[in-house]
Amino acid sequence: MSDVQEATNQLLDVNLHENQRSIQVTESGLRSESEHLQVTIGATVPTGFEQTAADEVREKLGSPCKISKDRGKIYFDISVESLAQVHCLRSVDNLFVVVQEFKDYQFKETKEEVLKDFEDLAGKLPWSDPLKIWKINTCFKKKKTKHKKINQNSSKQKIESGRGDKTDERDVKKEFTNNVLDSQILDYYENAAIKEEISTLVGDDLTSCKDETEESSKEETDPEVLKFRVTCNRAGEKHCFSSNEAARDFGGAVQDYFKWKADMTNFDVEVLLNIHDNEIVVGIALTEESLHRRNITHFGPTTLRSTLAYGMLRLCAPQPTDIIVDPMCGTGAISIEGATEWSNCYHIAGDNNPLAVNRAANNISSLLTKSQVKEGKLSWGLPIDTIQWDICNLPLRTGSVDIIVTDMPFGKRMGSKKRNWNLYPACLREMSRVCRPGTGQAVLLTQDKKCFIKALSGMGHLWRKVHTVWVNIGGLHAAVYLLKRTPQTFVHPSEQDGERSPW
Repeated sequence: MSDVQEATNQLLDVNLHENQRSIQVTESGLRSESEHLQVTIGATVPTGFEQTAADEVREKLGSPCKISKDRGKIYFDISVESLAQVHCLRSVDNLFVVVQEFKDYQFKETKEEVLKDFEDLAGKLPWSDPLKIWKINTCFKKKKTKHKKINQNSSKQKIESGRGDKTDERDVKKEFTNNVLDSQILDYYENAAIKEEISTLVGDDLTSCKDETEESSKEETDPEVLKFRVTCNRAGEKHCFSSNEAARDFGGAVQDYFKWKADMTNFDVEVLLNIHDNEIVVGIALTEESLHRRNITHFGPTTLRSTLAYGMLRLCAPQPTDIIVDPMCGTGAISIEGATEWSNCYHIAGDNNPLAVNRAANNISSLLTKSQVKEGKLSWGLPIDTIQWDICNLPLRTGSVDIIVTDMPFGKRMGSKKRNWNLYPACLREMSRVCRPGTGQAVLLTQDKKCFIKALSGMGHLWRKVHTVWVNIGGLHAAVYLLKRTPQTFVHPSEQDGERSPW
């Protein structure tokens, strides 16, 4: 019996080695085949910061970059060797590989004709190279994190009964369906000014549990069949069709062409159909989760996107040894992004709310832990500190700060519009005191533009407005102001009255 077992084990070892060898040959063949592959990558970025993202692509990848007419998107060409670097870009939210772009697509007059053209389009597109990129990309992309509460008692009962997975499968699908459109809107479009419709092709509806059982058995016998969905992003008012109709008909044609299975939740391939006026771009998504979800694990009521934080920091071009302060840090997104990307500067994150300071400290700790696990060694830490303080009375020396970058309260979720009329002038005055005269800069984000401009008009001798970037924050039309500190020395109001200043 032992001889039989030994012979069996040897046979298994031989088969295993042969399989590994064939896999290696296949992978090497794929690499050599794609070695000189050139593709166009599309990226969604925070609206208003398209130029910032284009500059980063040129600097880090050496690729020319085109800014789309559709706000919040850029396009650039890369070789397959640069794919890993693309995922390291700090200013982009989502990535996709372009299958084909139609700059001036001629839509037919009737809806039926347009939808028929979409069906015919699926079989005419050059899918080969983009699908190679999609396959290579699977080892680079960040997997989507799923936050799910687990009931220990119910889990135990389901395990004992042996049918736990099937019981809550439909509940999970229902929960995902309710949230998927919101996440798509946040990840792909932030421009509320443009009329848009977003829909996702889910394929044929499953009408019974019997159908689900039959399809799951087919998956086991035919694991090579890929699952997909089509997401249509449409902007423009002159279309005679809806996003849902475009996704449905185009997706049906894609399904017929590839013989893939449509699945809204557990898909392998996400095909994008982006329509902006007469411009159509067909692509394949390279990210499951937006790249802005990289630093923050403890969220507050108004957590700033890391990609937007990067854009704000880049506006002021930090130099080595600069002291960069976020006096209203919230969860610390700006300072954490700064410490990660500009580690040769010193970053201070402060807030008057102890809960916010605690969140920022926890986010820094989580990032360090993640870094240690990834690198497998102890981290030296980040050049960043957190502190609780009063924004109108900062514990910093006069003229000691090089750059101030902050997200000011909009008066919506945090603070109030009425309170901002007193808060903004006091903040600008204290910022002008701690900021270095002549060279100091401030990058300030606010949606309360009227109040900010009024406050700034009274500080013309201390601050000069250099540039304004118009952005969209969750549907709110906001502005990022780049200010330059004038050479004029700060004079404390008490000194103007003849009293001696404690500073």
